[in-house]
Amino acid sequence: MKYALLVFLGGGFGSVLRYLIGKLFQNSLGAFPIGTMIVNVAGSLLIGFFLGVNLKNGGLSETQTLLLVTGFCGGFTTFSAFAMENQVFLKSGDYVQFISYALGSLILGIAAVILGLILSKNF
Repeated sequence: MKYALLVFLGGGFGSVLRYLIGKLFQNSLGAFPIGTMIVNVAGSLLIGFFLGVNLKNGGLSETQTLLLVTGFCGGFTTFSAFAMENQVFLKSGDYVQFISYALGSLILGIAAVILGLILSKNF
């Protein structure tokens, strides 16, 4: 039960932060969902960093990993919103936005994980 509570708490904080960032960037680039892209890339950076710290020196306990990676990052990032926003682009025939958003999110997300791993080496 303790582990479920840690995931719940981390996920709640991550979800609220995702909501606030989404509101902050809402409509800032027209129809382009920059808020979702920001949280997904930032979440990828954090996951890479947390996992890199853990790989480097076992720096995170099981409870910290559940709170930060599974809970917070899981609640902060959002694949379902990403998928829905891409579906809207496809339905409207906006293929340039679809390709830009889908490929941009994928490339930047993977690059952010790698950057997080690199940054963790100096931690």
